[in-house]
Amino acid sequence: MLMPQLVLQELPAMEAVPAAAWNALVGDDHPFLRHEFLHALEASGAVSPATGWVPRHLTLWRGEALVGVMPHYHKHHSYGEYVFDWAWADAWERAGGRYYPKGLSAIPFTPAPGPRLALAPGIDPLAAREALATAWEGSAGLSSWHLLFAADQEVAAWRAARPELLLRHGVQFQWQDRGFGDFDGFLAALTSKRRKAIRRERRIVADQGLTLHRLEGAAIDEAALAHFFRCYEITYLERGRHGYLNLDFFLRLRATLPESLVLIQARLAGRPVAAALCLQGTRTLYGRYWGSEVIADCLHFEACYYQGIEHCLARGLTTFDPGTQGEHKLARGFAPRLLGSLHHIADPQLHAAVARFCAEERRQVRAYCRAAERGLPFKT
Repeated sequence: MLMPQLVLQELPAMEAVPAAAWNALVGDDHPFLRHEFLHALEASGAVSPATGWVPRHLTLWRGEALVGVMPHYHKHHSYGEYVFDWAWADAWERAGGRYYPKGLSAIPFTPAPGPRLALAPGIDPLAAREALATAWEGSAGLSSWHLLFAADQEVAAWRAARPELLLRHGVQFQWQDRGFGDFDGFLAALTSKRRKAIRRERRIVADQGLTLHRLEGAAIDEAALAHFFRCYEITYLERGRHGYLNLDFFLRLRATLPESLVLIQARLAGRPVAAALCLQGTRTLYGRYWGSEVIADCLHFEACYYQGIEHCLARGLTTFDPGTQGEHKLARGFAPRLLGSLHHIADPQLHAAVARFCAEERRQVRAYCRAAERGLPFKT
């Protein structure tokens, strides 16, 4: 008996996709791919046509069964992506082309590597990718398609299926548990100089009268979340703009995905003055959002790095992804990780120019990654 053919459907909103069916495919370790997270982005208005994100989620069906999902958007700008293609867009439009709208498979405002395509058991990955590619290949309305921060295995599988996809490299810094046991065990693995420096930074925080508290799930009440949001907004207002996300988004996460939330709160004389909000999966802690009402020496290192490491060691999480940027993370035990993004460029001329750019950039990024590894503080 022949199995029903895979059928691709582009859906205009997460609410059009059955939440239980979507989540059954994506699992628990990557909370950003959960239906609750993606739906909160849309329901809060952070992701919408008005903000330049047009949801066109890709779903694969076999008969009545949902067997494949991939978040997908038509974008009218390149904000909130963290893999920067502004120069490509500018060059193409100066040459008389039209770069936007483009297709994007990524998690909005979330540069956290992880799966983008989730398939049911028994679905041929090659057949699934061939079906998905029809969403952007040959489309007169899209200049390109971009797959950002996908898992390494997924990038490799896409390149094997579609060698014409252009590979771009980037670097992030992540902490991995090497069997440290606890924070003292982590410190013991470092050189004496770095171990003393970290202890000194932690003492500086304590000497300023600051205490740190980790809240999880139901322990994060509305008052704590509202305070966190004020701090989050301060981070953006210092740069003259508002954050991409609003309070409604975070309240929705608290209501629908509480088990994934970890709030690190700094208090002064018992009053919260700074906060970092993380999400956690079954193996990984993701540090994402931070802000402070006070200026305090070393507080960012304590709240955003050391507390996260302690939480991982206490909860048996093996990886801590603290977000983008930061060579300063090297000295605190966060190793460079090479990341890949993929790019389909429809126009042959633009494709050739971007291919040359990516080839040179890859050489530079790989060299940087090798140099960064030599700056890790672990004892040899």
